[in-house]
Amino acid sequence: MEIFKIVGLGITATLLAMIVKQYKPEYGVHISIAAGVIIFLLMVSKLASILEVIYSLTDKLDMDAVYMKSIFKIIGIAYISEFGSEVCRDCGESSIASKIEFAGKILIMVLALPILLSVLNLIIKLMP
Repeated sequence: MEIFKIVGLGITATLLAMIVKQYKPEYGVHISIAAGVIIFLLMVSKLASILEVIYSLTDKLDMDAVYMKSIFKIIGIAYISEFGSEVCRDCGESSIASKIEFAGKILIMVLALPILLSVLNLIIKLMP
């Protein structure tokens, strides 16, 4: 099971980072970032299979692909901003982490606005 690989990698990287931080604190951050990137790359193939299933459902339901693309962008922004803010927190920069999270939330709202307007228009049309 892949989760054992990921957890093993995470624990190994954490222990290595803790040991290295005692002697060279700046290298501990590099180890944390490298472990995060490796874990993300291990999950890319799984993410691709999820996207294929969702796109096939979109085709079967005859949904507008623009909405699905927006939803995927929103999910991507959420994951990337979370990853970036956690890296900043690992480096002790919680202020910058908060700014990254704020920017991610704003970008999500910008992308969600057309979907929200579409839902509201549909509700208005259904009202007597």
